[in-house]
Amino acid sequence: MSIAVRVQHEDFSVADEYQALVGSSDCGAVVTFTGLVRELAEGGLQALHLEHYSGMTEQVLEQVARQAQQRWQVEQLTIVHRIGNLALNEQIVFVGVASPHRCAGFEACMFVMDFLKTQAPFWKREETSSGSAWVAAKATDQVAAERWQVSDVSA
Repeated sequence: MSIAVRVQHEDFSVADEYQALVGSSDCGAVVTFTGLVRELAEGGLQALHLEHYSGMTEQVLEQVARQAQQRWQVEQLTIVHRIGNLALNEQIVFVGVASPHRCAGFEACMFVMDFLKTQAPFWKREETSSGSAWVAAKATDQVAAERWQVSDVSA
């Protein structure tokens, strides 16, 4: 089982990331997700600026990747997250999972993305024609992440 985590300014190649996942000997499924900058801001989005807490961010992403590997049968897991100024339709994030079975791959990928949206130390600022504003967390993202919480069933 291997984990690859990168936080970078540079764009990434989905094809290269996919090929790196395919090499797993126990791989029966490869599930990937690529997130793009999209228009959600009023006033016309010109750019999205992403900041992070260097060193801590990578450590937190590795922890969530290990959690996914513990919860599901996952052979390889890759997280690539970009920072800096990104234009509309540019790639922001890549999550790739190689697993023996599709269900484990889909669930692990969704788990990682839900974590990234709610708990990873990234901050987003939208740059529009009318100014800039920090992006607030969305309640819908928090609801999605709550499905992964394990309840305490001790009696």
